[in-house]
Amino acid sequence: MRKIPLIRLLWLALLMMAIPAVSLAQISVGLSIHLGPPALPVYPQPVCPAPGYLWTPGYWAYGPAGYYWVPGTWVVAPTPGLLWTPGYWGWEGGAYIWHGGYWGPHVGFYGGVNYGYGYGGAGFVGGHWDHGAFAYNTAITNVNVTVIHTTYVDRTVINNVTVNRVSFNGGPGGLVARPTAAEAMAMHERHVEATAEQVQHEHVASTNRALLASENHGRPSIAATSRPGQFEGRGVMASRAPSPHPPANVPRPPAAAERQDARAAHMNNAAPRNDAPHSDSRYQPVSRSHEGGNENRGGENRGGEERHEGGERPH
Repeated sequence: MRKIPLIRLLWLALLMMAIPAVSLAQISVGLSIHLGPPALPVYPQPVCPAPGYLWTPGYWAYGPAGYYWVPGTWVVAPTPGLLWTPGYWGWEGGAYIWHGGYWGPHVGFYGGVNYGYGYGGAGFVGGHWDHGAFAYNTAITNVNVTVIHTTYVDRTVINNVTVNRVSFNGGPGGLVARPTAAEAMAMHERHVEATAEQVQHEHVASTNRALLASENHGRPSIAATSRPGQFEGRGVMASRAPSPHPPANVPRPPAAAERQDARAAHMNNAAPRNDAPHSDSRYQPVSRSHEGGNENRGGENRGGEERHEGGERPH
């Protein structure tokens, strides 16, 4: 009689071991909330810490105490060639539902949310993979080219438009974007879940009361970090007040020929920059044809260069 429960316990233990760990973001898929997330905060992008790191934008997650901010951060892709599709909140069936982010060969649909720094609502223009190495578009992302040499400058992806900091798709006041044919195809490709570092990063954020929207009122003091889980010290960026009327530049899909010409002309041709953070990148301000260390990258002023206020990116 005692052997049966023992056998059952053994099978249960084996079953639990066989179930892969699931990220917090994926657990929250299907989570429905009746109150929409706050607007995206405006914050500077920390400098990329090393070659091979890709930018993953910050977002509002939901926990027992309500919405909390998960800082944007630089992450190493699980496999060369993969790109990050950010998660987003969507209004469905009378509630806000979280659609978790994922890694894949192409960037899929992320609700049309302008997360900034290359994620202008559709696709990603902050860089691309080139023979196993990630090449950074320094017109968009904050990279120290004295440390990282796989860089190029492509300003053709920046376009003047009026943007806002809405952080959800559909519903009252929400974005009305729908997946393009390419995004729909990307959604059905093989995906890789968030890395263990990303999962831990979100977990740490969930334990920090300062990141609760009810505490920071949409202005988190830790808005972005250089590395996952690094919530203090150098590389931690606070949010700041958005400009009242943000005219912004956001990425537009460049023509293939345009992109190819820009890459050929600018690959490894950007002037060195210091480690100053990208001022703010969500609403990318007008880029000047200024090839110095203070280059304006996708919504942010690198140094003392004057920029169009309001070209800030919520992140």
